[in-house]
Amino acid sequence: MEQINFKQTNLNSSRLIYGCMRISGNNTADDRAKGKLAIRTAIDAGYNHFDHADIYGGGASESLFGEVLKESPELRDTLIITSKAGIRPKNDENSYAPTRYDFSEKYILDSVDGILARLQTDRLDMFLLHRPDYLFNADEVAQTFALLKASGKVKHFGVSNFKPSQVELLKSAMSMPLVTNQVEINIHNIDSLLDGTLDQCQLHNITPIAWCPLGGVAYSAWGNTFSVNDELRIENELNKQAEKHQCQPWQVVLAWLLKHPANICPIIGSTTPERIIAAKKALELDYSREDWYRLLEARNGQSVP
Repeated sequence: MEQINFKQTNLNSSRLIYGCMRISGNNTADDRAKGKLAIRTAIDAGYNHFDHADIYGGGASESLFGEVLKESPELRDTLIITSKAGIRPKNDENSYAPTRYDFSEKYILDSVDGILARLQTDRLDMFLLHRPDYLFNADEVAQTFALLKASGKVKHFGVSNFKPSQVELLKSAMSMPLVTNQVEINIHNIDSLLDGTLDQCQLHNITPIAWCPLGGVAYSAWGNTFSVNDELRIENELNKQAEKHQCQPWQVVLAWLLKHPANICPIIGSTTPERIIAAKKALELDYSREDWYRLLEARNGQSVP
């Protein structure tokens, strides 16, 4: 597996990151066994970076991963473990409360403690704020990060789903770097190409992580706006490129993301062993600038201006 250094850190991550959102399934014995097999398949295939969040499976995904670490404690020092927090569910401790975001010091500190307990580890390699809290105080967040760093509970920090202005605001209050911004990037959602997110990543040595990288191809995109004609154009171009590169259309989409000079790291979230392994094929494609723009043109339905 190709590796990439997360700039401003000593973390050498597999270029493809394994996403643990679905590993616990319905939390039945069969689903949990399937999830453990997926984790071990990913490790055997060279994935060393695993992405979590406290809300995945209501905490069950982290707990399942923690069981794997308990069964094989020698794995911990070979892995990069990332988790996220900051989304609070409706009525969690207050019958009046709606679903909301919370970057307050106490909530983030308590959240990290819960994450570490479920994962059965004493530290996170990266901790990310999951979605922007519209009420967040940058100085308070910076102070919270400093406490987590000093305690040894978190090595490095980042954000998820932040716009460039939100990244700049938080950076202005921090004495340590933000090392990643995890955002949706796929053939359907190309906002990061247009709103300055990927430009900012390159400017500040922030490594972008792409969630839902196969949205609009292997599964429906969030908030799909493609017409039937859009989908047919994209499908036709992907099939042509798949034939050219002797691979599957979804592997072409991964190669399209990997081509970008910001060094996007896509998250692979399948629990099917064959698909976890097959994703690595995208790293081998000799994917050209012409391929990239042909797929963009098919996506947009017109050539670039």
